[in-house]
Amino acid sequence: MKITIHGTVQGVGFRPTVYRIATSMHLNGYVQNNGSNVVIEVDRDAEEFVARLRAQLPRLARLDSVEIGHGSNELAKGFRIVHSSSGERGVSIPTDVAQCEECRKEMLDERDRRHLYPFTNCTNCGARFTVIEDLPYDRKKTSLRSFPMCADCRREYEEPGDRRFHHQTICCPNCGPSYYLLDREGSRTDKDPIPEFARLLEEGAIGVAKSWGGMHICCTLGTLAHLRDWYRRKEKPFAVMVRDIEAAKRYCVPSRFEEQLLTSGHRPVVLVPKVRNDVTELISPGLGNVGLFLPYTEMQHLLFHNLKEDALVMTSANIPGEPMVLDDESALGLGAECYLMHDREIINRCDDSVVRSYGKKTFFIRKSRGSVPSSITFQSKGAALAVGAQENITGAIAFGSRIHQTQYIGDGTSYGAIEFLEKALDYHMRLLGVEEIDVVGLDLHPAYTTRRVARALADRYDAETVEVQHHWAHAGALMAEHERDSLVTIAIDGTGYGEDGVAWGGEILDATLESFERIGHLQEVPLLGGEKAVYDVRRLSFAFREALGLPDRYFNEEEAIILRKMTRSSGRTTSFGRVLDAVACELGVCSYRTYDGEPAMKLERALERGRENVPIDVVRDGRVIMTVPMYGQMLDSKANNDDRARSLIAAITRGLVDIAADRAKEHGQKVIGITGGVSYNHVITSIAERMARDRGMRLLVHNELPNGDGCISTGQCAIALRKSGRF
Repeated sequence: MKITIHGTVQGVGFRPTVYRIATSMHLNGYVQNNGSNVVIEVDRDAEEFVARLRAQLPRLARLDSVEIGHGSNELAKGFRIVHSSSGERGVSIPTDVAQCEECRKEMLDERDRRHLYPFTNCTNCGARFTVIEDLPYDRKKTSLRSFPMCADCRREYEEPGDRRFHHQTICCPNCGPSYYLLDREGSRTDKDPIPEFARLLEEGAIGVAKSWGGMHICCTLGTLAHLRDWYRRKEKPFAVMVRDIEAAKRYCVPSRFEEQLLTSGHRPVVLVPKVRNDVTELISPGLGNVGLFLPYTEMQHLLFHNLKEDALVMTSANIPGEPMVLDDESALGLGAECYLMHDREIINRCDDSVVRSYGKKTFFIRKSRGSVPSSITFQSKGAALAVGAQENITGAIAFGSRIHQTQYIGDGTSYGAIEFLEKALDYHMRLLGVEEIDVVGLDLHPAYTTRRVARALADRYDAETVEVQHHWAHAGALMAEHERDSLVTIAIDGTGYGEDGVAWGGEILDATLESFERIGHLQEVPLLGGEKAVYDVRRLSFAFREALGLPDRYFNEEEAIILRKMTRSSGRTTSFGRVLDAVACELGVCSYRTYDGEPAMKLERALERGRENVPIDVVRDGRVIMTVPMYGQMLDSKANNDDRARSLIAAITRGLVDIAADRAKEHGQKVIGITGGVSYNHVITSIAERMARDRGMRLLVHNELPNGDGCISTGQCAIALRKSGRF
């Protein structure tokens, strides 16, 4: 019988497991990688064999489908692993997975031949996506191709009982890649690289360390204040790598689910409520959480083996606005004091994933290392490609009844990010075996640089282009994730180009994947000076006060005259994010934005403390929620700032939920959705969920796709296919 298995079946020790089960059952036959799947032939007992295989799956493997049919009439005696075939195509490689405990113990065992070797991994762990060039998953198609196996590794590779049996990236100190240390001029030092790098960090150096999918700028917490000056990041939070979960609890207060996220094999950066002290405040100024992760690479474990510290700052190594650096020359341009480099090529750049929990759900702020390749089910007959928006870009490809997402790319203002987007899409298309594209999805905004990528790809494949409004794409992504054809959706974020040319961001859409109706939104307010108001949020406070006829708190009369003149000519926005910015400024939380989302993120801390005890009425003009008079009600209150802020935001959220619930009820539906960057805010989403429940509704949220603009490409793909009639 011939057994064909699709799923995550390459690079996970799948064929060795098949071999062990088949030989234990004394079956004749073979197993072969076939590009996107694995083909097995056995001479008998196929059903029992599959049952045993399901029960003994390697921990990184996943079976999507199993087909049993007739195979060869005759099979040679015994069971064999045969050479891979290019066969079918399709992303079936696993994500990068943290070093397993068995390998870590080996690495720290003085008697083991891999003692202190920083590339010690096995079929259950290690880099995968970041080192694989093509399928089928064989050594010659990985970044280990230039490191031939030594005799000892070859014996392990060929021994069925060894956990490195047919492990394609098997290596050791005698045959594998190695680390080396560079000084600030790029000269190699002759000292043991990892212990010396650890020593320099403890003495206050700022270093760069090469990892699996990129590099980190790192230092001790004692050097963090200096790092902020050196890296010119006065306020933006830094990710911190902690030695273990016990060390994590010295800096944060994780829930049980957050502990599971921290210790999972994916090892994302997890935003966790922080222990309040001077150190954690320096890590994430003004925020209620810290971003922590546990070591995932072999080198990171060895760093802590040589350090007295229990935590290190670890932030992506890049020139501001550009993707992470990948090579020595680019790294040296950062101007650090020491560089811990290795000679294994990074094939796929992959930033750390960043998540926060929402109950038992995972909100992906950045879905990348450890969580890609990634896909969701989507039934369609055609092939589509999409390029995302302008910030927090990902690409997406719809093919073979799934939508596949690329890793996190970056922001479209960077030429390097646009080049990276093109390469990431090409790579995924090659692995998927996509040779033709029917339709390309892109954002409406005429100035987005991602549109150039979309146009070029449409020309290359002679494909139709479909422009998708930003918030409709958000709704489309939520629908695709939950496998729904329609959904009344609250789409709230910082900005998205509206069909009327206004910067939308506080929207209620009655949406399908073919069309949408804008059934409600927040009141338009002027963006005084356009993009300047996004950064100098005092201008937003001025706009609200001016509309209320109230005096301003920040500008002198000469400046106020100029701003009043701007009111008549400036663009306008319905953004919930801009309302949050104005409130943050009004209450003295944050007056200038130095990084994406800063005022709103800092306001969340106040919203968590506040109570909904200030009577603020929901003011509506038809389908428009009038935020200006509601803002005025907040200003009129004599309550404390936290309560005023929470009560206003709760009232605005009630207005959104009421409109959405009323329309859903008209359709006979009992669900509404919420998406967009503002939905990362726990307070707002929990208020919306409570209010929906009060209306007899269930609130759908994200769990697999990012809430923010990282989901846009998926929504664009789904909508482009449906609008083009290919479903």
